[in-house]
Amino acid sequence: MRSQRRIERHQLPYYLKVFNRITDKPMGSIGNVSLDGLMLISQLPLLVGARFDMRLKIPGQHGMHFIDFSATCQWCREDVTPGIYDSGFALVAPPADYVEMIDALRYYFSFHSLAASA
Repeated sequence: MRSQRRIERHQLPYYLKVFNRITDKPMGSIGNVSLDGLMLISQLPLLVGARFDMRLKIPGQHGMHFIDFSATCQWCREDVTPGIYDSGFALVAPPADYVEMIDALRYYFSFHSLAASA
């Protein structure tokens, strides 16, 4: 029997592109992320159980910043949109840059109380 995940996930309204680190070809877009994994939205189904070398390209003040990581595909299913596939990945030893990105996204998409005026 398959257990349900209990990991907090953050939905991304604007998708970040994921590339194959070896070929630099686009693999798809991030649907959601956690510290341990991500959901990839792609136009092709991906092989469950396979390990993929991935790259995120993050625009920054000093040009493009790359976050390289490896992840194993845990599941893949067709999305409600025909011809689109959702795949769940578990990260293999997430690098510090990935953890920092998750923290930044969590902060960006969270509500923060404003200091009360006196």
